[in-house]
Amino acid sequence: MTPLADRYGRRFPYVRLSIIPACNFRCSYCLPNGYQAEPGVAGPLSLAEIARLLRGFAELGMHKLRITGGEPSVRRDLTEVLRTAAAVPGVTKVAMTTNGSLLTRRLGEWMDAGLNAINVSIDSLDAATFARITGHDRLDDILHGVDMALAAGMPAVKLNAVLLRDVNDHELPRWLDYLRDHAVGLRFIELMQTGDNLAFFRDHHVRAELLETGLREAGWQALPRAADAGPAREYRHPDYAGRIGIIAPYSRDFCAGCNRLRVTATGDLRLCLFGEFGIPLRHFLQRDDQLDELVRAIGGQIGRKEQGHFLHQGRTGITPHLASTGG
Repeated sequence: MTPLADRYGRRFPYVRLSIIPACNFRCSYCLPNGYQAEPGVAGPLSLAEIARLLRGFAELGMHKLRITGGEPSVRRDLTEVLRTAAAVPGVTKVAMTTNGSLLTRRLGEWMDAGLNAINVSIDSLDAATFARITGHDRLDDILHGVDMALAAGMPAVKLNAVLLRDVNDHELPRWLDYLRDHAVGLRFIELMQTGDNLAFFRDHHVRAELLETGLREAGWQALPRAADAGPAREYRHPDYAGRIGIIAPYSRDFCAGCNRLRVTATGDLRLCLFGEFGIPLRHFLQRDDQLDELVRAIGGQIGRKEQGHFLHQGRTGITPHLASTGG
């Protein structure tokens, strides 16, 4: 097994796989009008295609997988996808990012299938603000699902909150109250410009580094970054059970520690969330005897990965919205 590495010395043990582009929420920063299927676009990868894809990445050193969407729980065979992923030799961490809408009903079967890390998108702890952002009044049920995950001993439970100026950027005190006795990792994510949200971005973008500065001044201490960690800079405080992570894509050197690749629901490899091209892999996923071809195809493309994104220049690549690539 030869681990993937690019020309800048970065290694890629972490793959984010979207299993469906559809979502049942209407988040203001992503799909404010709800999901609209694109005519003529192929359906998502089948279970067999996913199994072959993951075996190929495992041959190249992948040991952490994150299942994303859209909203992955919209897919009816999600449990089988998780079971398939957990059975791939070399994969030790099967994570999922979800809006939590089915968490209280299906958490147990997901964990039984091999899910051992979960990120739940909760952009506000205020019920009215949560409904305003997502289009759904489901906050209490989703928070109950988070409590269930903690009680069940899920090894890693994290919450994602996209920072939105004049919407939820004043809620840090409420979040700190929550973190005093909830052993979760809270991720504050800086709003990113995508292909179709420029006006919204201009109205609501706030620099995550400002929040980070305030945390340091309040005694939060930076933690070392784990080898397979995501992009968050994590902090802890002795007075709190939970931790805080900051994902600041507009900060200096954000891409220096990149360790993840993405695959869309239809099987396109994306070297960067905001890259300007996709690399079709689906035709290498039709038979079990194509594994060597798949491995060569992935390895042969890694040299095209750029040193960083071009968001500072307003270039968002071919990502129309975050649901299209899996965030």
